[in-house]
Amino acid sequence: MTIGHWIGGRTTGTDPERSGPVFDPATGAETTRVAFADQEVVDAAVAAASEAARTWRRTSLARRSAVLFAFRELLHRHADELARIITAEHGKVVADAAGEVQRGLENVEYACGIPALLQGGFSENASTAVDVHSVRQPLGVVGVISPFNFPAMVPLWFVPGAIACGNAVVLKPSEKDPSAAMFLARLWQEAGLPDGVLTVLHGDKVAVDGLLDHPGVKAISFVGSTPVARYVYERGTARGKRVQALGGAKNHMVVLPDADLDLAADAAVSAGFGSAGERCMAVSAVVAVDPVGDELVARIAERMAGLRVGDGRRGCDMGPLVTAAHRDRVASYVAAGQRAGADLVVDGRDVAADGADAGFWLGPTLFDHVTTDMSIYTDEIFGPVLSVLRVPGYDAALEVLDANPYGNGTAIFTASGGAARAFSEEVEVGMVGVNVPIPVPVAHQSFGGWKDSLFGDAHAYGPDGIRFFTRTKVVTTRWPDPSQGGVDLGFPRNG
Repeated sequence: MTIGHWIGGRTTGTDPERSGPVFDPATGAETTRVAFADQEVVDAAVAAASEAARTWRRTSLARRSAVLFAFRELLHRHADELARIITAEHGKVVADAAGEVQRGLENVEYACGIPALLQGGFSENASTAVDVHSVRQPLGVVGVISPFNFPAMVPLWFVPGAIACGNAVVLKPSEKDPSAAMFLARLWQEAGLPDGVLTVLHGDKVAVDGLLDHPGVKAISFVGSTPVARYVYERGTARGKRVQALGGAKNHMVVLPDADLDLAADAAVSAGFGSAGERCMAVSAVVAVDPVGDELVARIAERMAGLRVGDGRRGCDMGPLVTAAHRDRVASYVAAGQRAGADLVVDGRDVAADGADAGFWLGPTLFDHVTTDMSIYTDEIFGPVLSVLRVPGYDAALEVLDANPYGNGTAIFTASGGAARAFSEEVEVGMVGVNVPIPVPVAHQSFGGWKDSLFGDAHAYGPDGIRFFTRTKVVTTRWPDPSQGGVDLGFPRNG
């Protein structure tokens, strides 16, 4: 069986010329294939979305909100089923997948309040007998290109808000785990969303470039690695589109000497190895401020020894990586760290996994005495590899973070309110946690990093998302009054 596209409210393209494999990472088995769109399919997808957008943009806010509420209820009802779908193709454990769905659900709930979110402004009698008001209107067709690591949550960052604002969406999910997007599309249809308002387009670079180049697509939301985010931003903006492209990360966790080391060790393990480290908000670098390094590393290693790696459907703590190629890439970084002279405290390549031998296994890995010139520090590994750096004080820790080209998320563990406040104010990073290792903002805030972690001006979801998916129109009104007639070639003046 081949997974086809979702265009015009039905599945199409199940017998494509090009397709790619979809694996169960816990068994290594190819479970199905997914269609890869060519330019003709891209054109058909955008055409269907454009047709639907013309009607959907005129649909009342009350009706849009009703569809959002219905979708919310369906998503809540089917959350467990969706979590199992995610685990089967991504590999993360079911509990982690359920958390992903829950965080996505919060964004749906935010979008349900769209009548309030789209309120404009009104100025009565701004000039004599002249009223001025502003409205927010949809863009038309927008594209969403989402990554493999959150096949449900990232689409739910963008799609509900875009649809609530009156746009039609073409979603291009990762070809590695496409079934979650198809499941969501069917829930939207059941909720009453008109056919064509949501399209799911599968594929590789051909599909991505097709959306970036198509004149009918007015905006692109992207999440992925920094090199691809830069490419998407540059190519999309060169063609006149709005683009928000969220890139990679190297998230640091600073541990000060006054921190609760048990709390910090728990956080480092949870944030470093959850979802096998395949999170853009994973902690991959712990910055230990002297003299806590030795004790902190010992406590982290102690907790790692109790982790159970295996099939995510068996109650394990950590599942496999998404593909064999990615597993091998991450393992190559472990070897590189050894060659560079870092102290390999725990070697995940030796893991005995509770799963099929052919699964894409790599256990939690811990390096100590890592320096900022090593590839295990400079590169986004996107796997269960945690590096500990040692620094003499707070200022040195801040220098390490600010010198890093990424600026997605960071955390500080301390009992000092003054240190936490200074860190939050000074660090050059978009999202900061104080004794919180994964500071993903709630839905009514906005998610986004700084520096090479974000290209564009708009963060994801929340207020920034509403502004991104709409454009402002200002209307100035004066009703006829014979006493104010006559020709006047001067520039209009208020008075």
